[in-house]
Amino acid sequence: MNMTQYVTIEGHQIAYEEMGEGSPLILIHGIPTNRSLWRNVMPTLAANHRVITPDLLNFGESDMPVDTDVSINAQSRIIRKFMDALGISRANIVAHDIGGGVAQLIAVKHPEKVNRLVLIDSVCFDSWPIPEFEPLLEPGVEQQTSVEEFVGILRDFMPKGVYDSSVMTEELIKLYVAQWSSEQGKAALFRNMRRLNSEYTEAIAGDLKTLPHETLVLWGDKDHFQKPKYAPMLADAIPKASLIWLEDAGHWVIDEQSEKVCTLINTFLEGSAF
Repeated sequence: MNMTQYVTIEGHQIAYEEMGEGSPLILIHGIPTNRSLWRNVMPTLAANHRVITPDLLNFGESDMPVDTDVSINAQSRIIRKFMDALGISRANIVAHDIGGGVAQLIAVKHPEKVNRLVLIDSVCFDSWPIPEFEPLLEPGVEQQTSVEEFVGILRDFMPKGVYDSSVMTEELIKLYVAQWSSEQGKAALFRNMRRLNSEYTEAIAGDLKTLPHETLVLWGDKDHFQKPKYAPMLADAIPKASLIWLEDAGHWVIDEQSEKVCTLINTFLEGSAF
C-alpha cells in the first residue's frame, strides 16, 4: 500500500497518496467517499503518470476543522494551492461527483492549471444536492441522530449508488463509511452536507463554453444520484467535450466498472479523440 502523505494548506493537513511518475494526474473524489474511490485505477494510471489522490478537506484522513468553509468553491481553492505545494503548475484532472464541481471551478477560474479534464458522474448546473441528503438537513436532525443511527443511514445509502448490488460489499461500505463513524466524523459529514448547494456550479454554467480543455464526460446510465439527463447537458456546454456512457452502472462507476473507466481515462490522456 502507498503511504499517506500530508501537506499543510491554509493551516489544514491535506492527506494524499502519490504513485508513479510522468505528467501529473490528480484524481478528486466526491461525497461521501474519499481517496479510496481511486484504489482500483490508481496503479494502472501510474504506469504513465504521476498520480495524486488527495482527500478533500473534511474527508478521509484530511483535517476535519469545525469552523471552515468546505464548499466546492473553498475545495477548489485548496486543491489549487495543493498543486502549488507539490510543485505542479499544470495537471490532468479526473474527478467524480462533487469533485467534478471542484474540477469545473478550477478549469473555469484557472484554465492554465488544467491539461485534460475527465468528469465522471459529476455535479453540474442544478443537479445537486440530491434529494436523499435533504431530510438530514432539517433542523435538529444532526443533534437527534446518534453516530450509530447515522452510520446505519449511510450503510443504507451506499448500495443505492450501484446498479450491480454485489459490488457494494461489506468491505467497500466500511472503506467509505469508517471516516464518518465517530462524533467528529458525523459532525464533519453534516458540515459537508450543509455546503451542498448548486450556487457555484450554476454561477459558472455560462463560463463552461470558454473552456479550452479536451474533456471527457463519463456517466453511468443507471445513476440514481446524478441523473443521466445532465450528462449530455454538461458535454454540450464544454466545446471540446465527448460523452461516453457506462452501461448498467450506477453512481459509483469507478467501483462498478473500474477496468473500463481506467482504460477510457488512459486512452483519453494519451491524446485519443472519442
